Amino acid sequence: MILSHPRLHRVRVIFGVVAAAFALSSAVDAAEPSLADMMEERLASTVAVQFTIEHEMDRTVNYAYGLVIDREGTIILESGAISERATPEQLVDFRVHRPDAPTTVYSKAEYLGQDAFTSWHFIRVEPEGRSGLRPITDFLPPEGQVIPEVAEQVWGIGLRKKDEDYRPYFLSDRISMITELPQMTAIALGDVAGRCLPVFNMAGEFVGVGVSGFGESRVIYSQRRRGEMSVMVNPDETGAFRLASEVLLAVDRVPTNPYGRPMPWFGVDGVDPVDPEVAEFLGLDGGTGLVISEVLAGSPAEDAGLLPRDIIVALDGLPLPRLKPDQVVVVYLQRDILRRLPGSQMTLSVLRNREEIDLPLTLGDAPKTPNEAERQYYEGLGLTVREIVYSDAVDRRADPTDLHGVIAHFVKPSSPVATAGLQFDDWIQEIDGRPVTTFADATEIIDDVAESGRPEVVMLVSRNGETAVLRVKLN
Repeated sequence: MILSHPRLHRVRVIFGVVAAAFALSSAVDAAEPSLADMMEERLASTVAVQFTIEHEMDRTVNYAYGLVIDREGTIILESGAISERATPEQLVDFRVHRPDAPTTVYSKAEYLGQDAFTSWHFIRVEPEGRSGLRPITDFLPPEGQVIPEVAEQVWGIGLRKKDEDYRPYFLSDRISMITELPQMTAIALGDVAGRCLPVFNMAGEFVGVGVSGFGESRVIYSQRRRGEMSVMVNPDETGAFRLASEVLLAVDRVPTNPYGRPMPWFGVDGVDPVDPEVAEFLGLDGGTGLVISEVLAGSPAEDAGLLPRDIIVALDGLPLPRLKPDQVVVVYLQRDILRRLPGSQMTLSVLRNREEIDLPLTLGDAPKTPNEAERQYYEGLGLTVREIVYSDAVDRRADPTDLHGVIAHFVKPSSPVATAGLQFDDWIQEIDGRPVTTFADATEIIDDVAESGRPEVVMLVSRNGETAVLRVKLN
C-alpha cells in the first residue's frame, strides 16, 4: 500500500487549481482577437488614393493615404495631400485603392472639397466601389471616443508605396505627451501610423489619426559644416496623431461645395499673442490676449468697431486660453471663427487703453479666394493670368476695396514672358499702355495683341511694392 504525504497532496491540489486557471485563461485569450486579426479587420477603414492634377504644361499623378469616415464612402485626406495652388477643376481622376487588394483594382471617387475648420480634404467613392469599406467609427467603443493616456501603448497602420502594392504594416510605441495645438494631439516616442491613417489602443479601439509636420531636430556634424541643427521629417510615417474627437468633427463637416463654402469671414491681418509677462501685467488671470495689427477695409471686424492695437481677451465671454507655444492661441481664434457660419454672431471682449469693452460682431461671407478666381492660359505668351481677389490686395498692402489688374498665376520657363522677366505672382496693371481694370480687360487686350501680329507687347507690373516695365518679344 502506498500512502500519500499530506503536504504532497496539498501541493497536487494547488497545482491542479493553478493548471485549471491557466487553462481557463488560455481559452479566454484564444477567444480574443490578436493584434494581427484586429489589424486585418481595421484595414477596411484605410485606403490609398491616386489622383491627377492638370497643369498648364502637363499632368502630374499624386498619391495620398485616406481614412473612411462614413458608410457613404466619404474619405478624408490630410491638408498637405493636395497642393494649395490646385483648383478643384484641376483635380481629376481620383482612384481609391484598398491596401488588401491588387493595385489594378480600384474604385473611382469624386472630389468634394476642403473644410477650412478641420483642414481636411474630402472625397467620396462611387456607390459601386463602397463594398467592403468600413467607417472608422465602427471601431469606437459603445460609450464613444476613448482618450488615451501618457505612457499608454498604442499601435497604428502604415502603407507602403504603389510599387509595393500599398502593403500594410504595423507600427507601435508609447505616448510621450498629449497637448493642445489647439487640436488635442498626442505625440509618441516613435512613429505609430502613416499620415492620415488610424491609431488604436491595445484593445483595438480607435484613438486618433496620424498627422504630419512633426519632425525631429538633429545636429549634423561633417568636415565641411560644423554642428548645425536640421529638422528630419519622415514623409510616410508620424509619431503624432490627432485624437479621435478631432476626426469625429469631420463626420458632420463634409463639404457641399468644392471650394469649401459657406466660409465665414472675420477680417483682420497680423494677429500676435501677448507675451506672458504682458498678460500678467494686464491682469488676464492666467489667460492671454491677441494683439490686432490691422483691421481690413470693409470687413466684419471693421463694421464691429475693432481697431488696430486692440487686444482680444475673450470670445463670447470665455477668456482666451494660455496655450504653448504662444502662437497656438492664434490658431485657436482662427478655428473658433471657422467652425461658425457666415451670419453667425459673436462677442469680442477687447482691451483698449487698459479698458475692457465688448464688441458684437456678425461674421460675413468670405471674399472670393484665389482658387475661385477666373484664369486663362495663353500658350503663345507662356502665361496664365488670374483674376485679382481681395487677399491679393491685402498681401500687397494695397486697397482691397479697389481691385484692378491681374495676377501672373503661371509663367512657363523660357517663354516670351519669362525671357522678358515676368515672374510668378507678379501684379500686371497695364498691357500695351491700356489700364487693366478687370480680368475681362486683360483677356480682351491679350486677344487683341495676339490677333494683331505685333512683334512685342509692353507690360507694367508690380512686384514687392516696386513697378517695372517689361517688353515681351512675341516673334
